[in-house]
Amino acid sequence: MPLSKEDILFIVNPAAGKGSYKYSISKIYEHVDQNKYNILIEITGYKGHASKIAEHYKEKGIKNIVAVGGDGTINEIGAAIINTGISLGIMPRGSGNGLSRCLSIPLNARKALKIINDGKARIIDAATINDKYFFCTAGVGLDARVGIIFDKSKKRGSINYFKATVSEFLTYKPKKYKLRIDNNRKKIRSLLITFANAGQYGNNVYISPDARIDDGLLDLCILKPFPKSFMVPIGLRLVSKTLNKSKYLEVIKCKEVILKRKKNIKFHYDGEPCKAGKKIAVKMLPASLKVMVP
Repeated sequence: MPLSKEDILFIVNPAAGKGSYKYSISKIYEHVDQNKYNILIEITGYKGHASKIAEHYKEKGIKNIVAVGGDGTINEIGAAIINTGISLGIMPRGSGNGLSRCLSIPLNARKALKIINDGKARIIDAATINDKYFFCTAGVGLDARVGIIFDKSKKRGSINYFKATVSEFLTYKPKKYKLRIDNNRKKIRSLLITFANAGQYGNNVYISPDARIDDGLLDLCILKPFPKSFMVPIGLRLVSKTLNKSKYLEVIKCKEVILKRKKNIKFHYDGEPCKAGKKIAVKMLPASLKVMVP
């Protein structure tokens, strides 16, 4: 007797990255094994909608959910299914696709959907910054400022993100922070502080090349102030996976961080901008998300 088919839900963000979401849907029906899966599709209508859809289907007992979008879409869905055993599939359609690249999930639709058909999964870590989940990176300082600017912009893509970064760097002033890293205290002045679960922000821009997404640890990355004449060399190190060899970057492996400053803090989580008071708390959540991988 043939095995009964499993339901698989595709949550499609029509605003993610470039290209038509209708193209994504056509590829789903073309390449997903319909002898194995019963395809369900939901289209998001606003920020936060993917999380609500995932919560609804979680209550109905769904076992497989695929994010069709970028890191923001993945973040919303992942946050809804933490520690549930639901398998998260990824069909990358975003601007940066940081988690997809980290997990070696192809950007090509047919190849990404083959991974869904194969159904192989691994368990990865997650983390929280205040009450927000993240799976790639979160941070404060310059990258949070760029995230705010990019979020307000109507133009997407890596080139526009790069332009925003350059523009903000030329005027951004380093900030002072107090940190409690596990049980150690530290005062610093930095351009940015990134909490890296994965090694990159997206677009193969690596803040911490040695970060591992399943080691139970965060890479706390502190980028110290550097001369503006070093901007190009630092940029080249970001894309050549060698920033960890720069004297301007300090990386500390840890599980929990408390960060304070005298003014209210702006931060990002997986690229999504957010505001807090004068304190943020970051905590590692080991082995908490099941993801379909090659």
